[in-house]
Order: sequence, then structure tokens, then C-alpha cells
Amino acid sequence: MKLVLDLHDIFNKGRDIERALNDIMAEAIAKKAPMIEIIPGKGSGALKKTVLRFLEQKEVKALYHRVEKDSKNFGRLFVHFKHNTPRGRR
Repeated sequence: MKLVLDLHDIFNKGRDIERALNDIMAEAIAKKAPMIEIIPGKGSGALKKTVLRFLEQKEVKALYHRVEKDSKNFGRLFVHFKHNTPRGRR
């Protein structure tokens, strides 16, 4: 399962962007999704920088495993998760 967040519709609404990012992170954790695809678009790169700054926040960074910038598409990022699954008793 991969969750997708397309930020094209809210590119100039700072609070909406942060809310959407928080919501998709919470959804990924709740659903134990292995990855989120975030589409800030190509444009000037300002929205992508905003997303990366959000992901670099200490409390947010603790939630995911790594961020991958799409080498073939400048306007797309992947956030990878490693969900800890409880192990049964031995």
C-alpha cells in the first residue's frame, strides 16, 4: 500500500500544507503503510523545500525511516517507513 499526497491544489496555503502533511503521516502510521508519495510539483522548488523542512523537524523525523527524492521526477518525494511489528512470544 502506498499513500499519495498531491499538493498542487494547496500550493500557496501554508497551514493547509502542514495540515495535509500531518494528516498523511498519521494515516501512514495508522495503516502501517510502507511509503508515502508526496507530489509538490516541479515549479520553482519552493513547495518541495517546504515539504523537506517539514520532514526535517525532529518530531516528524522520528516517525519515518528515510526520504527519497525521485531521480526521474524532480516534483516527487517518497517517505519510507519501517513499522515495528510486535513479535510473538517464543
